[in-house]
Amino acid sequence: MTTEQRPLRADAQRNLERITASAQALFAERGAKAQMEDIAAHAGVGIGTLYRRFSTKEALLTALVRKRFQEFATIAAECEVIEDPYDALATSMRRQAMSADGDAAFQLAMMNLDSFSWDGIEEDKAALNAVLGRMIDRARAAGVVRSDLTVEDYGMMMCGTTATMYFLHGKVAWQRHLDLLLAGLRP
Repeated sequence: MTTEQRPLRADAQRNLERITASAQALFAERGAKAQMEDIAAHAGVGIGTLYRRFSTKEALLTALVRKRFQEFATIAAECEVIEDPYDALATSMRRQAMSADGDAAFQLAMMNLDSFSWDGIEEDKAALNAVLGRMIDRARAAGVVRSDLTVEDYGMMMCGTTATMYFLHGKVAWQRHLDLLLAGLRP
């Protein structure tokens, strides 16, 4: 068993949870200017503890993004069972957007996808895209969405929604944005 597979000790798990919560809070407050030293101080851990777990700010941000994509895959799987194909897709997108609301770290990452080396993120995106692909195929087959809708389009719409969240702060703006996008999916 490798150290990656071994469960964390209780104190290490608590530290990890404090680090990720602090990172999310400081990214929300300061954006990309959030520093590792500030994250460690906010979490109440030493800088060495932070760097043992995350060697760079990029590695920390990658962990936060991976966690969000894993959550998105869970949401999509829960929505996939909704009987109406359009409602399944729209509900998935709305719930995913709601989960990303207030997560500035994720919002920043979605706007800077090309500037990071996303270790492991492809696995998480593939798991999410497999479910979304089935949902989109089902909705296209039922004729309730555009016939040219793709998984890549879904990702682009979510990136646009998260950018609206980041720049226009407030649910009204991003919900309106998402409503317009979802209306545009109809054939």
